Amino acid sequence: MSVSGSSGASVAIVTGGASGIGRAMGLQLGRRGVEVVVADRQTDLAAEVARDIEAAGGRARAVPLDVRDFAAFRAVVDDAVSRGRRLEYLFNNAGIGVAGEMDGYSLEDWNDVLDVNLRGVVHGIQCAYGVMIRQGSGHIVNTASMAGLVPAVGEGSYTATKYAVVGLSRSLRIEAKRHGVRVSVLCPGAIRTPILSGGKFGRINVPGITDEKMRSLWEPLRPMDVDVFARRVLAAIDRNEAVIIEPPWWRALWYLKRFSPAMSSALWGAGLRLMRRRLAADG
Repeated sequence: MSVSGSSGASVAIVTGGASGIGRAMGLQLGRRGVEVVVADRQTDLAAEVARDIEAAGGRARAVPLDVRDFAAFRAVVDDAVSRGRRLEYLFNNAGIGVAGEMDGYSLEDWNDVLDVNLRGVVHGIQCAYGVMIRQGSGHIVNTASMAGLVPAVGEGSYTATKYAVVGLSRSLRIEAKRHGVRVSVLCPGAIRTPILSGGKFGRINVPGITDEKMRSLWEPLRPMDVDVFARRVLAAIDRNEAVIIEPPWWRALWYLKRFSPAMSSALWGAGLRLMRRRLAADG
């Protein structure tokens, strides 16, 4: 369901649209002629993204949205499809992370991540799926992570939510097919965005570790430029891929986990020991 050359009646809602992957996806969608609803708690940044989309010749609107608020999410969807507009896409993209091992977690850490990363996706589906069923078309794109496919360490709550989003998305894809609705799950590897240090509303539960240091830990994995990432992802969405992994080399880690779980666990265990040594040296 490519929207290249589509009419102006198509609309896409992008949660977490004020920065990172959401911002990049919104800019790319705007270039395709889709009206973009930039939905985010960061209202000033969302308005800036909407202006950038319009300056590039697209159409956009910024709306305040905390995805934890179901009534607010419903209002955003209802408004987006008002005046006969078609909900072409819902990008359930908003997410936060809490970095650190689980022995340092508080209950608040778990609840914050679960509420945004999982409940926020559920709210989006509850609000948009029925609209798309009535249309007989539409594409729901849920942002998970490679942490939803492999035994990622040092981010337990994030990993828990992303595994849930992957499972939810794959089940929904099967159910939604008879309604003409498409579902894809996006599983980024390392992408150069604020989520590398938890995102605007996340945090690092490692004493003495700054956002800058946390980002430096990702550098050996060569984070992909987010605009390149967005272009590649939209091409995969056009192809209606079920599980979208970028950068492509991260697929090797998924295949390893599927074909040799023990070897995958050993690899991630080695990575954890290396991370601990690096953090201890810096401390």
